[in-house]
Amino acid sequence: MAFMNQSVIIEKPVEEVFEMATDFNNSPEIMDTVIDVQLLSEGPVKEGYRFQETREIRGRKARSIIEVTDFDPNRKYSVRSHQHGLDLRYHYEFVQTSEGTRVDFQGELYTEGLRNKLMKPLITQIIKKEVQDHLQHLKKFIESSS
Repeated sequence: MAFMNQSVIIEKPVEEVFEMATDFNNSPEIMDTVIDVQLLSEGPVKEGYRFQETREIRGRKARSIIEVTDFDPNRKYSVRSHQHGLDLRYHYEFVQTSEGTRVDFQGELYTEGLRNKLMKPLITQIIKKEVQDHLQHLKKFIESSS
């Protein structure tokens, strides 16, 4: 179930935006809570590529394995994290426009188990707060790069 939809225009060509967005080493620059990224796959990003993110949320560190579940260069990609009964999916689409590149984001959250189902509204609120500005950070990061 989608809990967030956002879009942003980045004043750079789609190829440059897609390349920087899918270089997951850039995540600490784009996501406020990401403090470290460890790549677990070798070679170029593709479906099945995996990396570990460490986030600091409310003073606590949390690690998650993230897998690329869909990858179409310069058009779209999706990632998924599944742990502790929480299935979090982020989808990104990239469209070249006359103004630059439009990036469309959709976040989905699925829960397993009674506790997570009951806590879903609170969990959703926490995740929304965590990612609400990431497209603006992506825009600033890419537009300020040469």
